[in-house]
Amino acid sequence: MARNRVIPFGYCMKNGEITTEPKEVYAVAEIFREYLNGSSLLQIAKLMESENIRYTEDSDHWNKNMVKRIIENEKHLGTDKYPQIIDEDIFNQANEKRIRKANTLNLVCDDLQEIRKVTYCLECGEKLFRKTNGKGREYWNCGNPDCFKYEYRLTDQMIIGAVLTVLNTAIANSSLLEYGGEISVYSPTVDVIRKQNEINQMSDSIQVDFDRVKSEIFKLAEMKYDCCTYNDSPQKTAEIKALLENHEQLNTLDIGLFKACVSRIWISHFCTIEVEFINGIHIKNITERKLENDHSNKCNDNSCESADCGKSQ
Repeated sequence: MARNRVIPFGYCMKNGEITTEPKEVYAVAEIFREYLNGSSLLQIAKLMESENIRYTEDSDHWNKNMVKRIIENEKHLGTDKYPQIIDEDIFNQANEKRIRKANTLNLVCDDLQEIRKVTYCLECGEKLFRKTNGKGREYWNCGNPDCFKYEYRLTDQMIIGAVLTVLNTAIANSSLLEYGGEISVYSPTVDVIRKQNEINQMSDSIQVDFDRVKSEIFKLAEMKYDCCTYNDSPQKTAEIKALLENHEQLNTLDIGLFKACVSRIWISHFCTIEVEFINGIHIKNITERKLENDHSNKCNDNSCESADCGKSQ
């Protein structure tokens, strides 16, 4: 079992004193240089492994947390016990970048958490899942093992961009959100009709049992109530319009507005993304696939159109 380091990477103990370890000093400098040149923590960890640099005496395994600890360790700037091995400007640049990336990733992750809760496959209705591949690149796919996989790499930015386009389209043209259905619908069942006929016959009888007729009328009223359906889509439409009225076009996704207006996101295997609003209206983001340099397919936003409302999934 590999032992944890006691002395920070870059240093070793000689004659009772902490001094630098030349091969590790070279590795520390390379880690900072690669990080500032745009390499990810995971890529740097794989680089260290490929160069057979040992993190501990008995292990040459690296992970991104090891790289992160080296970048943020202030002992590399030098202290009473530890010699300096990294220039202060380089150290500060790397850690400013690390903090900036961490804050950006946390912000995106919060938004993606909300998006992931309401994103579904248009073909089978199963929720989509989000993962990253071996290169650290994210992709989304259908969670249903019986449903075929996406032919293109669906990315965070494609989903966020499509939702942003749909919201801006709704802000610019609120008529797309109009709902044309009835507020209340009464659909009597066979039992209701039968009960109504029974009451009519009882009332037409020569000797009417008023107490019984009264009791049956109450039963009929309850049965009729159960046959009534109430549609709150017009009220929901008014709510959305109030939120979007005079709203400026969005440059970035407003997750609060998203949660207030959108109930679900539907993504097809053919690179179309539909946003379902809380009133049941669907607005489709029409996209076009093209081949990327890495031979994976990507969607580019073109325009939006209104889809059928109240679409059953």
